Formats: sequence, C-alpha cells, structure tokens
Amino acid sequence: MGQSSETAILVVDDEASLRDTFQIFLSRAGYQPVITVASFADAVRAVSARMFSLIICDIVLESHSGIELLKRFRQLGVTCPVVMVTGYPQVETAAEAVRLGAFDYLAKPVDKEALLKTARLALQHYQLEKEKTRLEVTREHYRHFLETIFKSVSDAIISVDRALRIEKINEAAMTLLQPAQADLREGGNLTCLTQNPDLTGLPGEVREVIRSGNERSDLRFECFLDGNCKVLSCCISPLQDGSGSPAGAVLVIRDITQHEQIDYDHRSHFHKLIGASVVMQNLYRMIENIGRVESSVLITGESGTGKELVVHALHQESPRRHRPLIMVDCTAIPENLLESELFGHKRGAFTGAQENRMGRILQADGGTLFLDEIGNISMATQLRLLRFLQEKSFYPVGRDREVRVDVRVIAATNIDLKEKVKKGDFREDLYFRLLIIDIHLPPLRQRKGDIALLSDHFRQRFAKNLGRSITGISEQAQALLCRYHWPGNVRQLEHAIERACVLCTGTTIATGDLPEEILQQPPEQDELPAFLEMPEKRVHENPPTHETSHMADTATAAQGIINALKRAGGNKAKAARLLGVDRSTLYRKIREFGIDIDTLSL
Repeated sequence: MGQSSETAILVVDDEASLRDTFQIFLSRAGYQPVITVASFADAVRAVSARMFSLIICDIVLESHSGIELLKRFRQLGVTCPVVMVTGYPQVETAAEAVRLGAFDYLAKPVDKEALLKTARLALQHYQLEKEKTRLEVTREHYRHFLETIFKSVSDAIISVDRALRIEKINEAAMTLLQPAQADLREGGNLTCLTQNPDLTGLPGEVREVIRSGNERSDLRFECFLDGNCKVLSCCISPLQDGSGSPAGAVLVIRDITQHEQIDYDHRSHFHKLIGASVVMQNLYRMIENIGRVESSVLITGESGTGKELVVHALHQESPRRHRPLIMVDCTAIPENLLESELFGHKRGAFTGAQENRMGRILQADGGTLFLDEIGNISMATQLRLLRFLQEKSFYPVGRDREVRVDVRVIAATNIDLKEKVKKGDFREDLYFRLLIIDIHLPPLRQRKGDIALLSDHFRQRFAKNLGRSITGISEQAQALLCRYHWPGNVRQLEHAIERACVLCTGTTIATGDLPEEILQQPPEQDELPAFLEMPEKRVHENPPTHETSHMADTATAAQGIINALKRAGGNKAKAARLLGVDRSTLYRKIREFGIDIDTLSL
C-alpha cells in the first residue's frame, strides 16, 4: 500500500516500547503517517486535529481505560475502525468494546503478522464503508434532485411498473389528463385511459416499450379533453433497474396544441444550430434553460447529430460566454498522454516532458471544458476526472501542489454509457456525476421537416465558398434528400450537399449531382404518415361503430394537409416535404379530400 494521507494510523499506548514497535511494523509495511501518543488526553487532541483511517488503542492506560477512550472517540464523531490491544481479555470488556463499535481485539504479545493482517482488514472495511456512505449520499442527492424536477416541471410525467400500475404521477399530469379518466392516480392502472377513445392506443405503446426496451420519442396524438381537441406529444422511455429488462416505463406528455404552429415559425436558427421542427424548438428552449445554470451536462446522440454545436450554444447562453471554451476530443489523444493533456505536467515528470505544460482544465479556468467521446477514456483517467468533478481541484502530473479551478464540464458520447456501466467498463459514480443534466440529440431521420432547411443552408454556404452561382435544388433532388434515412445524420447531409455543389454544372442541384446511395434508395411507399392515412384504410382495419367516426377521420386527415399547406404558404412541394411524402401522393390526397387551395387563408 503506497503512502497516502487516507491511511493515517494512530497508535495509543502508555508503553513506549510497544508504541515504537507498532510504528516500525506499520511504517515498514507502507502505511504513512503512523502517529503515536501515550495518553488519553493526547489521543483526544490527535483525533480532534486530523482524520485517521485506523486507531490502535491499548485497553489499559495510565489514568483511563481504553473503553473510556473508545466512548470519547464516538462522542467526537470518529468513524474509523478502532482495534483494542489487551493482555487480559475478558468477556464483559469485549462485549462493551463491541457495543461501542470496536473493530477487533489483539491479544498481547502482538506479533507482526497478526498486527498487519488486522490493520489491512480494518482499513479495507473502512474504505468500503466510506464508499458505501458516499454512494448513498450521491443517490439520495440524485433522488431529491429528480423529485424536485418531477414536481416542478410543466410537462405531465407518469411512471408505471411492468403491469402498468401507476407508481408516480405529477400534478401536471393530473391537470392535463384527469378529464380523460377520474381514476388516474398513484396506485391506479394506466389502462383506465382506454375509456377515452383517443387514448386507447397509449397503454399498448407503453407495453411495447417495456417489452422491447426501446424508447418511443415524440409520439403525437389528438385527444378530446374538456370538450377541446388537443394535440399531445408523448415520449415513452423504458425504466431500467439494472436487472437487464425494463422494470416499467416513464411517460412525458406535453400539450403542444397552442404553440405547435408558433414553434415551427418561431426560430429556424439558434446560434450555429439549424432546424424549425418541434424537436429542435424544444432543444433550443432546453439549451436556454440549461445554459444559465452551472451543472455538468451530458450530451448523447448518434455521430453527426451536432453535439459540438450544442456545446457552443450552451457556452454562449451561459454567464461564462466571455471566458474560454476548451474542446477535448478524448479519442484523438493517445491514452498515455490524455492525463497530461487534461491535467498538465511538470517539466521532467516523465520521459519527453521537456517543459511545464498547462493542461486543458487549467486553460478552461472560468469557462467551459468540453470532453468529447467521454465513454472511451480509461478507468484510471475516469477516476482522476471523477475526483476533479467532486473537488474542483487537481494535481498536475509531477506536482504535489493542488490547483483549484472554476470550470463547467460538458461531456458528450455517441455510445450507450449505461451499457458500459453495466459491463463494468465505465464508473457508475462518474456516470451519475455527469448525468446531472442530459441532452439527447435526435437523429436526422426523426426530424424530416428540417432536411430542406439544412440542405438549403449548406447549398448557400458551399456555393459561396466555391464561388459558384448555385441558386437552388430541384424538387426531385429535394424529394430524394427528404426521403433518405441519413445514417450519418446532419454531417452526412452536409457532405452530400458539398459534393453536389462541386459536381453541379448549372445553377440548380439536380438528382444526378447526389451521391449514389441516395439515388439508389428503395422506392417510397405510397402512404401518408399515420395521422394523415386515408380513412378507408383505417376503416378496413378497425370498422367504425358509427358513421360519424369515419367523417371525423376524414376531417382530421384533411386538416393535417391544410395545416402543412398553410405553413408552406401554399407551396405544394414544400408542404409535401413537411409531411415527408412525395408530391404526387400529396396531389392525389388533395383531390380525394376535395381541398380547395384557392379558398385557404394563407
């Protein structure tokens, strides 16, 4: 065991020879410091002046007994293990010592091996107890944090177990959904919502999330509540308990009826982020709220979704915007250099350290430190990073002087950290330290309405860089872009438009300028999104009990197309892109529903 202030040992004995012997045995075994005292008073002063990891105390002292000293230690709040040494062990004395929390007994004469074995076991026990206490405090803090959020957020939140029994429901959920079912309460069952015909499918969606373990995000449905038709956005996430399969699910439901149209038209750009979809509007609001606080942030999402752009936006929205933003790609730095790169080093600290180096953490003092691909760092670096996050201080490599900094840490990863924690490849305590606030970036395939906006932005940028007069993208090329699934997300779209601008021979990007994988994608199914599906198709699958339900379905589908046309200013091609369908499909639906565009108030 190496020298460390965490293994400080106190020896209390009025026999100088025994004190000296214990000190020699323990020091040679690597324990430092080993402090010896001869009396009750000296022992009390010692434990009042510093923390010890182990106390070895003779049960017989000149003016007091070791039992009295043990009582005094407990009154002073000493929590480390105490080993009693005695030449006359008695049952009554042993029982009293155990009641007061003594770890073990050593009988005189004490041999070296017995002393070192008992010290090793006591210290191991102490470290385990400290770690257990620390984790319990962390969990309690995190639980309190979640409870506060649960009560204060305006979104409706419901957690259920595998049987869909409601375990938690906040006031926002009661207010929003109570008109749907009076029995919606903790201890009730989510299936009570099926009495509202617009919510019959929701319990089934929750069951599927629990069965598959896959999240359903931004599930939208129309629902009549209090006589008004509302549009609700619902996210259903599996609730993991470490057993390998979901123990239940959490539903987050938001009423987007009043502000859905405003959200689409409100902002198409936010700092370096681009997108006008509802998910992007929610992201913009989240960044504005999170930017103002100092908590650590974990950003997750597939590669190419724009995690670095979110970091820039968070920094610009924070009070630290005029201080440094230091970016560290943890995968671009060799593991043997990452510790020095982060924490800095002293000249001569290791081979090749020819000069003092200020680490990235110190460079970010007063500002923001971004650790990209945090999931790929070693366990040793994870431990150093955890200690830094806890203490806001660190020791540069080769230095023994502590450095304190004021840094906000933002981390990002495109891998499943929870899975790495489960496999033992990532520290659970570091994961929860980073997960105080998390931001998940949706893949581009879940924000189809933003593809046209992003394509045009990249077209303008690359045309300017290339000095070309490329003024637009053909409708056919744009339809292919909107249909593609984009496994590489926004970064892949950016590269595709750059390539198209290089190959374009005229003023318009055409289908022939697009990459082969986009041109060869499977033909689009001739269908609308589920909420715009032809009523006849749904009637065939679920025969209505009343003719009015068929009329309501027709009106709902028609209204969805009308809303898209209004957002597109009457432009059918743009409306088709917003709906994620081919223009010919949209034209056919307009005719089938008898929509007269000339009469619309655009």
